[in-house]
Amino acid sequence: MSNAVFFCTFNLKSDASVPDFLLAAEKLNNGHISKQQGYISWKQLRDGDTWADFVTFETMEDVKSFEANSASAGELAANFFSFINSGTVKVNYFTVERSY
Repeated sequence: MSNAVFFCTFNLKSDASVPDFLLAAEKLNNGHISKQQGYISWKQLRDGDTWADFVTFETMEDVKSFEANSASAGELAANFFSFINSGTVKVNYFTVERSY
């Protein structure tokens, strides 16, 4: 069975502090995301103003469960999302066909 990826691109709000955003992401990862079924890793990517979250799970079912349970992250998620311009968010799900 191949791994699956939750891939989300977004922009931060114009007044967002990058160090504060990264700290909020780390707290969300350590307090919630890394504890989800099948979690493997979370990479945060950046190209200028565009950010991307690349979260790898063992299966696509784990990705879907992660998204369904995202509301249970409570204050950690609220703090993380407070930095993001919600109008710029685009979410995709991928299965890993091959790794080299």
